[in-house]
Amino acid sequence: MMIWEKAKQDFKRYLQLERNLSKNSVEAYLNDVQKLEAYCAYVKKNLEQVDRRTIQQFLVFINDFNISPYTQARLLSGMKTFFAFLQIEYDWPTNPAELLESPRLSRKIPSVLQVQEIDALIAAIDLSTPEGTRNKTMLEVLYGCGLRVSELVGLKISNLYLDVEFIKVEGKGNKERLIPIGQQASKYLGIYLNEVRPLTPPKPGHEDVVFLNRRGAQLTRVMVFLIIKDLAKRIGLTKTISPHTFRHSFASHLVEGGADLRAVQDMLGHESITTTEIYTHIDKDYLQSIITQYHPRS
Repeated sequence: MMIWEKAKQDFKRYLQLERNLSKNSVEAYLNDVQKLEAYCAYVKKNLEQVDRRTIQQFLVFINDFNISPYTQARLLSGMKTFFAFLQIEYDWPTNPAELLESPRLSRKIPSVLQVQEIDALIAAIDLSTPEGTRNKTMLEVLYGCGLRVSELVGLKISNLYLDVEFIKVEGKGNKERLIPIGQQASKYLGIYLNEVRPLTPPKPGHEDVVFLNRRGAQLTRVMVFLIIKDLAKRIGLTKTISPHTFRHSFASHLVEGGADLRAVQDMLGHESITTTEIYTHIDKDYLQSIITQYHPRS
């Protein structure tokens, strides 16, 4: 009889070695499987007894906790991947999640900042401290290159090619991509690396990390989030923002300026251009001007 623990261990190895997924993605998949395992223990079913009806009941059970449609869709996707793995690895007879449909998801238009708001946030940084120069550099790179926060904190000195105005980042699924870096971000990276970062001796294993905390270790994603929240509070910004807001703003401002959508897709590291296309819906002022100019009833 197949036991949950062995199935999870083998599934983890499969995700790491064969799918080459990031640590966060692997943990998300395993958390999904653990939720199903907990439910099966509750209804007294072992792994071999899980069928389509079990998974349907599991999703209904989860829904009672007011779980969002996005989380439900991700859970179902996790189930499909897990049982597909069991089919490949252990000749599992069927994939009980295969024919189940995900809940319909509305495409949410992301919140973006105006250029003036970004300028105000960066201007609120106290540059009299080493941390201030580091924080200014981080936000310039975050906005100037459209990075995910995980890509920002994981940025390596050896992946900076400032002489040719490019940086290399490691995105989702450990996929690398080259991104052009503008003069402003490049300028402050030079200042930070030459004048500020040498003041903090890096911990062993963190010598190649660009952005260090006071103890010489790689900054955490939470720390970047808190820095941005604090700046928003300082300037009285009422929008709910996060590091990802800078990425959305980067993409939106490029599209508004007429940038080629394929180029923006490459810079963001999107698998599908449909993900990038959402930024074509954000420029409300432009859309309003089109209606005013061309609609016969305007």
